[in-house]
Amino acid sequence: MAARLNIHTIAMWLLPALFLAVYLAPLLGIFGWSVSRPEPGAQNYVRMLTDADALNIMLRTARVCILVTLTSVLMAYLLAYHWVFGSPARKLFMELCIFIPFWISVLIRAFGWVVILRNKGILNETLLSIGAIAEPLTLVRTEFSVVLGMVHFLVPFAVFPIASIMRQIDSRVLLASRGMGASPAFTFWNVFLPLTVSGILASVIIVFVFALGFFITPAILGGGKIVMIAEYIYIQMFQTSNWGFGAALSIGVLAVVAAMAGLLFRVIHPERLVK
Repeated sequence: MAARLNIHTIAMWLLPALFLAVYLAPLLGIFGWSVSRPEPGAQNYVRMLTDADALNIMLRTARVCILVTLTSVLMAYLLAYHWVFGSPARKLFMELCIFIPFWISVLIRAFGWVVILRNKGILNETLLSIGAIAEPLTLVRTEFSVVLGMVHFLVPFAVFPIASIMRQIDSRVLLASRGMGASPAFTFWNVFLPLTVSGILASVIIVFVFALGFFITPAILGGGKIVMIAEYIYIQMFQTSNWGFGAALSIGVLAVVAAMAGLLFRVIHPERLVK
């Protein structure tokens, strides 16, 4: 009994210790760099809030993340609706649309969009052949291509919270609304949509947090012209050796992610998203 108790006690303390070693210690190290390199002080945080290049990249990152989030959640809502309430054939089709992207590497998907969108790519060659355009459109190395690639990757992540909430809606509520003479549009806007708000908010937070840390897709489809915060941190740390400034930017991103995670737990009950 005593031996089992000791093993149980050790296991209970081992997990927090591993958590500290794997997660907390490196984060403390990065925070230490942000206030100690190249010299002790808060100059890296002051630069983060005053440097024109850093501010432009942060504004671009926020703009791209908002566009990606809104587009992904809207598409995810439509997919989730047909997945939950569609016919068996439609549900199967939706499942293929949702799960197949998970089986394909994000790197392959990004290069796939390059093949489609480049000047001599599939899309431009098709439009030229049918006479829709006179010269190739510049589609890669633009915010459009970055947003497109990120939405393609993030839509499945937005589907699951919304679909989970939709499955918990009591169909009798919708039938009662229709039975009282409400039109399908009125029932959707005044009954169904409000009941799915928690799923929408969860999807917004999850997609925005993922988008904030995206690196591969913006690096490939942006081609160095559309630099976002994750790539900017990489450049500061591994190309220009501004370790302190890169660490300060990392702490800034971490603060935003922590705030979003806190909002998720405070406003939404996460256990509802896994039913």
